[in-house]
Amino acid sequence: MMRIGVLALQGAFIEHLRTLETIGVTGVPVRLPADLEGLSGLILPGGESTTMRNLIARWGLREPILHLAREGAPIFGTCAGMILLAAEISDGDPSVFGLLDVSVKRNAFGRQLDSFEAELAVPVLGDRPVHAIFIRAPIIERVGPDVDVLARLDD
Repeated sequence: MMRIGVLALQGAFIEHLRTLETIGVTGVPVRLPADLEGLSGLILPGGESTTMRNLIARWGLREPILHLAREGAPIFGTCAGMILLAAEISDGDPSVFGLLDVSVKRNAFGRQLDSFEAELAVPVLGDRPVHAIFIRAPIIERVGPDVDVLARLDD
């Protein structure tokens, strides 16, 4: 059976684990390097990217996650997870993994009060729109030539 890890240090990891369970995939909370063994892929959830970066360093997860990626396992990041994957963070913070050839700006939609929800077309997931929640969300400012954009939010 497919086993997908969800980085479970902080943030929206419970929601991702529940979604995996709903679709019949075994979700594995990842808190330590040993939790990565035998995974088919990894999800880096939303949350607070600076806190997640610090916890990744504290628990020694950076190199084991990079190893998983080098072995060909897909790694998917939402919100803070995407920031962790980005090659460049425009406000000067260091890149954590640098696996995704994009430049991101953290908290690009403003303060907590500026949070909003929107329906997004994501063609690779079918015809039904995806309900997206933007809470102090990042924005992708540059996309590398080999990056496939799955969805866009109109300005």
